[in-house]
Amino acid sequence: MPAPPLSDSTNFDPVDGPSQRRIRGEIVLVLGLSLGASAVYSIVSLADSLTRPTPLSQQVQSLNNSLNTRAIFDFIYQFLAIFFDLVPVALVCFLLWQTARPHLARLGLAFDRPGRDSLLGLGLALLIGIPGIFVYLGGKALGIGVTVSASPLDTYWWTIPILVLSALRAGLQEELIVIGYLFARLRDLGWKTWPIILSAALLRGTYHLYQGFGAFVGNFAMGALFGWLYTRYGRVLPLVIAHFVIDTAIFVGYPWAASAFPGLFGVAQ
Repeated sequence: MPAPPLSDSTNFDPVDGPSQRRIRGEIVLVLGLSLGASAVYSIVSLADSLTRPTPLSQQVQSLNNSLNTRAIFDFIYQFLAIFFDLVPVALVCFLLWQTARPHLARLGLAFDRPGRDSLLGLGLALLIGIPGIFVYLGGKALGIGVTVSASPLDTYWWTIPILVLSALRAGLQEELIVIGYLFARLRDLGWKTWPIILSAALLRGTYHLYQGFGAFVGNFAMGALFGWLYTRYGRVLPLVIAHFVIDTAIFVGYPWAASAFPGLFGVAQ
């Protein structure tokens, strides 16, 4: 069975003494190897953007950049970057692995209802993705968000597969670490439900700050919704699927959106 829903009325006894210190240290190490480091870099990137003479709304942040001028080495570097970004995901799976089935129940990960989880994930993608476009455009219009160039990779035979793998990496990394792992460990420390939800949402918003304040607000809201759903249903797979679908649509669909609506999505020259 998946991890039980969290609620303030559920009795979770915090781990005692040295074990609590060990868990706190473990959280710091896991986040330092993954999205905690991203949050720090994102804050520095925002400070850099805000102190430039060019207004924030006229600046560009590129995702999925080309890593080499030669196609074969670009592919190798892209693949290795995705692979090593997933090592912290493997680490949290290792740390929370249980001998009893389902082995990753503490991460809320089970594969006993793939059809239902897929439908829920697709529904969530629509629920989050469409308002997310308006949040992005609103942030640009208010001057508090940068232009995001989502797929500036050169077009090779492997471009779309790499973009899809990048979307999968984001879904696995963010949902299994920020939701599955962090919720389990903060619960071990005796945290209540809403402090867990809001802290995880704050982390999610922070590592998107490099895209501006609009991205922070949108991702904080997404994190709060995902966190609430997880505490209610205890399943992380629909969240992974929703995140994967949203990012795939953004990464793969960006060139079409930029050419069809250059005033909204295009990169200013």
